[in-house]
Amino acid sequence: MCGITGKLYFNPLKEVDFLDLKSMTDSIVHRGPDDEGHFILNNVGLGFRRLSIIDIKLGHQPLSNYDKSIWITFNGEIYNYKELRHDLIKKNYVFNTNSDTEVIVNLYQEYGEECTKHLRGMFAFVIWDDNKKKLFGARDRVGIKPFYYYIDQNQFVWGSEIKAIKASEGVNIEISARSLDQYMNYGHVLKSHSIFTQIKKLEPGNSFVIEPYKSSEIKIKKYWSVNFEPNYSRSQADFEEELRNELKESIKMRMISDVPLGAFLSGGVDSSSVVAMMSSMSNDPIKTFSIGFKEQEFNELKYANIVSKKYNTDHHELIIEPKSIDLLPDLVQSYDEPFADSSAVPTYYLSKFAREHVTVALSGDGGDELFAGYSSYYKMLKLHNRPMNFNVINKFISTIHSSLPDYIELKKWLYYFSVNSKDIGAYLGIFKAHERNKLYNSSFKSQLNNYYSESEKISLLKDFKGDFISKMQLLDLKTYLVDDILTKVDRASMSNSLEVRVPILDHKIVELAAKIPSNLKINKSDQKIIFKNAMKNYLPKEITSHKKQGFSVPISMWFREDLKTYLSDTLLSSNAKIYNYFEKNEVHKIVKNHNLGMRDYSAKLWSLLFLEEWLKKN
Repeated sequence: MCGITGKLYFNPLKEVDFLDLKSMTDSIVHRGPDDEGHFILNNVGLGFRRLSIIDIKLGHQPLSNYDKSIWITFNGEIYNYKELRHDLIKKNYVFNTNSDTEVIVNLYQEYGEECTKHLRGMFAFVIWDDNKKKLFGARDRVGIKPFYYYIDQNQFVWGSEIKAIKASEGVNIEISARSLDQYMNYGHVLKSHSIFTQIKKLEPGNSFVIEPYKSSEIKIKKYWSVNFEPNYSRSQADFEEELRNELKESIKMRMISDVPLGAFLSGGVDSSSVVAMMSSMSNDPIKTFSIGFKEQEFNELKYANIVSKKYNTDHHELIIEPKSIDLLPDLVQSYDEPFADSSAVPTYYLSKFAREHVTVALSGDGGDELFAGYSSYYKMLKLHNRPMNFNVINKFISTIHSSLPDYIELKKWLYYFSVNSKDIGAYLGIFKAHERNKLYNSSFKSQLNNYYSESEKISLLKDFKGDFISKMQLLDLKTYLVDDILTKVDRASMSNSLEVRVPILDHKIVELAAKIPSNLKINKSDQKIIFKNAMKNYLPKEITSHKKQGFSVPISMWFREDLKTYLSDTLLSSNAKIYNYFEKNEVHKIVKNHNLGMRDYSAKLWSLLFLEEWLKKN
């Protein structure tokens, strides 16, 4: 696991400066504290920071093919690299290392841009092909590894994190009003956007090509996408057997490591399944790591302990308390963008805690998106299937909704009755459109020019023909999973120089899940049905039957008790940066309504706190 960065000048006579390139790699030293490398060839520069996992001695990057005409920097792990290496040796390719990086170089030489279709793993890489004077790069299918880029008429600059791009000379950026609206709505920035207008994300399953001697254009191509096409001809038992087999193979692949390896264990179905299968394939006890809270309704440690005892894991636990909020400035530094998922706090501490014992950890992320495990699926399905066609009387319901005080719980649910039922998933957010309209000051509204971020998600579903649950899953796979969950895990883990692998998100499992009918995932009384059934012989009954808690933080209590003064001092200060965008009286109302205790505004408050800290540093 590593950090990559680099730049390309479109003027072939302009040479990349070594000190400039080094400042970019230095900015992401946390992603790779073990080694660094740089390659400069006239107007092209590749930078690299390494966290050594496989072929520790010979895996130095940037790395080239045998005649040094093709160079690569690569962040990630290719789990089928041994099979690919074997096939390439048959084609007379020569290898100087045992690394997966060299496999990608030779795979590119053999298959060109089609090399991505052969890769099984998580990755973001850039290749400079000096023969063809072409820059080629790609991001893995699901978006486990990040890739940001900046392009103007003079240069193309890229990096695993935004801070690497900002460290480069000649980069001019400004905050995007539209991206800020996306953040206030969903708690993160969506799809190809970043918080800065000029910096973009390469979306999952995409590759790109730049041929600087021909033009300064970036050509982006989608090489993979998931299609929800349920197969009703197969039995549930048949799906369950294939799911177990695919998961076992995926976990086995991800247990390959030349450094100490363990697993996150929350006590939920997904992480427990990963630990159970790891234990069945290991002669030694698996090292497991869990986070807990003093507030028992948020504490899943008892379930993690049940799994740990069943599989005799080498178990480690950590309790975090309200003082953990002191981490907020460090999180802002790690994420580079506003990021409103408060579970970033325990994820950071869990990663830091695990790194004291291992260098690689497997997690259970992805199960909720693939098998309809989120409580919102069940709630939104009930609304979608409501007996009356509320779409006909939306305006009437909207009138009632707008007349109710904000602190009334009914107001939240009336909002969902007031929107088009087929697009409900697009409206799940922190600040709804009407709330943002009241919150934003006139100056910020003028910058938005009637843009509203719900349109971004609605557009994703424009041509989708599947059922409602599949629609919700597709939205989450393309937005929430990649822009929130995977971003959170990547930044939290890499800030602590820990590699996290996500076996449930192997692309073969994703493709399989998309073929499973929705009624095998969710019904009126249960969720994630097929996954639980597939794993029932591995998991104690307490794990599959207890109510889902999620990896959430008791910030609602903290904001009313231990952190009440901190919250007021930060958000109600007349010097707060957020008031460049928001109305003071609306922020004051949110704080007041939360303290009244009639509705939980903790998600709104956390998003405002994170944004305030971020604005202070930007």
